[in-house]
Amino acid sequence: MKHHPHFPRSGLVARLALAVILGFSAAWLAAAGTTVKVTVLSTTDLHGRVYPVDYYTGKAAEVGLAKIATLVQRERKDDPDLLLIDCGDTIQGTPMVYYHNRRHNEPTDPMMLAMNSLRYDAMVPGNHEYNFGLAVLQKARSEASFPWLSANTIAKSTGKPAYDPYLVKEVRGVRIGILGLTTPGIPRWEDPEHYAGLEFLETVGVAEKYVRILREQEHVDAVVVAMHMGIDGDPALVEPASPLRPAAENAALAIARQVPGIDLILMAHTHRTVSALSANGVLLTQAGYWGNHLVKAELFFAQEESGGWKLQAKSARAQPVHAGIPADEAILALIRPYHDEAQAWLDTKIGVSARALDAREGSLRDTALIDLIQRVQLETGQADVSLAANYNRSAFIPEGDVTVRDIAAIYVYENTLYVVEITGAQLKAALEHAAGFFLPYEPGRTPAQLMNPEIPAYNFDMAAGVSYEIDLRRAPGDRIRNLVFKGEPLAPGRKLRLAINNYRYNGGGGYTMLKGAPVLMRSGAEIRDLIIDWVTKNKTIPAEPDNNWRIVH
Repeated sequence: MKHHPHFPRSGLVARLALAVILGFSAAWLAAAGTTVKVTVLSTTDLHGRVYPVDYYTGKAAEVGLAKIATLVQRERKDDPDLLLIDCGDTIQGTPMVYYHNRRHNEPTDPMMLAMNSLRYDAMVPGNHEYNFGLAVLQKARSEASFPWLSANTIAKSTGKPAYDPYLVKEVRGVRIGILGLTTPGIPRWEDPEHYAGLEFLETVGVAEKYVRILREQEHVDAVVVAMHMGIDGDPALVEPASPLRPAAENAALAIARQVPGIDLILMAHTHRTVSALSANGVLLTQAGYWGNHLVKAELFFAQEESGGWKLQAKSARAQPVHAGIPADEAILALIRPYHDEAQAWLDTKIGVSARALDAREGSLRDTALIDLIQRVQLETGQADVSLAANYNRSAFIPEGDVTVRDIAAIYVYENTLYVVEITGAQLKAALEHAAGFFLPYEPGRTPAQLMNPEIPAYNFDMAAGVSYEIDLRRAPGDRIRNLVFKGEPLAPGRKLRLAINNYRYNGGGGYTMLKGAPVLMRSGAEIRDLIIDWVTKNKTIPAEPDNNWRIVH
């Protein structure tokens, strides 16, 4: 899990997030002598999507690498020498790649197989590449016919980059340097053994070092930075990285503003679609997520009298994937064994439900679906209290037969279970932090209207094992009322066994009060699998919530 903030469509972003052409003019093209155009295509945050399908509903979806492949093939007809780069979070995210990575990892990684077929030039590992551990990551990396680039991911044993830091490609005589950077926030989200032996450096200084190498030693004509990072908030308001913020999660603007010599930045991580915007003369662009867009950037060069090449203009836009774009049949055929295997697993019947259940209001009231997660965490961890969130508002369990697909939709992340020791005071602090999901109270506005669009639902934790109220009329930080454990007000010093996921244990979502709590138990299995196993064993899904918490407004 990670925070994918809402991208504001007002202010400076609205004025800049348009198709941008820097320095370009028809007069220049007419007047130029020998000219070269270099096309750079980019995907990002594919999250295991090849087939244009929503695995949790079984319905068609206008996403995926098979549709992207059609756009890439069209572009190659116009420019056979184009560059194709992926910016990470690639091998995790759908039941298809989950089944491959956890249950049948012997065949070639399906994402690498498809990307090899499409002749990718490079990929930047994202934070979700680490979700299944280093063995799975290294296997997928070894199966790629293209390099994985990350200059700021360092092997502690050598002090050197664990991946190639950059790649130089020559296109019709023009030398293009491609520098890879990964968000340094991985230790805040991931289990330590999943990145054992690695260190993730602050990116501004690393970018400055390697851009200088590319310019002064590799003598490139342009620098492209492919990063698994993006932009937080409005570009006019974002603070650059500093010694006080050395591990900036999204440093795209800081790098553009502080590092000279960069021409194009391909962004990722925030799941935003950014056709083009300019900062300090640097062109920034981002291809959305799940293969719902393909970025096309063009760099225009003119040959100088010395024989070198000078970048004269650049442009970018994010092309949307839609129903009119057919999926590439060759890619579908290549990945079909993986797809069919996952579908058969998802269609396995494991239980029944007395009535239909859904998660649409799972962040506004106690629901049976969230209580199912809580029950599994409490029982598996023999815990006093459990924290869980609404991980998929579209989750739905039908009346009657329940399949693996239905349960998998409830918990869409590769989180594992921790049981930690905390105090009543820590639990209250966590619930107060969670209650910040709601904006300051305004008379007449409903809880749904007070939900903060900048905070994803997966960062609003609800508790089981205690009862309490969230009083939205009170100021944030003082909203939790009547917090009761086993029939008595919860004493601040009372010690509790708390069941949480690994993302929370590592402080993810701002739950710093839980980070580093003494670990009493860990489960090696994903919480999703624990829920599937529970339903398989118990057969019947509880259809009524216990209503242990409520919102007061």
